Amino acid sequence: MAFEFTVDNFQEEALDSDIPVMVDFYADWCAPCRMIAPIINELAEEYENKVKIGKLNIDEHSEISNRYGIMSIPTILFIKNGEVINKVQGAVPKTKLNDTIQTVLK
Repeated sequence: MAFEFTVDNFQEEALDSDIPVMVDFYADWCAPCRMIAPIINELAEEYENKVKIGKLNIDEHSEISNRYGIMSIPTILFIKNGEVINKVQGAVPKTKLNDTIQTVLK
């Protein structure tokens, strides 16, 4: 199951993480976000202890989505050593996310 990022835990769990992080910026009302939700959960299980994979609800935690200039959802940020190193927008296939994760792990 994907981790739930919040305003309260984002610094510690995403930016200060010892492993790479993938954050899915989503909203409950977003149909494409609901389409990729099962993929996000699958990847969270597959990469457990290698990549922290989670979701951040932009309606509940808008200050974080504003900080990163999230203008459309779903947007997925890849963070390593506290820095955004890659970004994927839209309901992309699992292979695209998997390929991006592999790049982040190198």
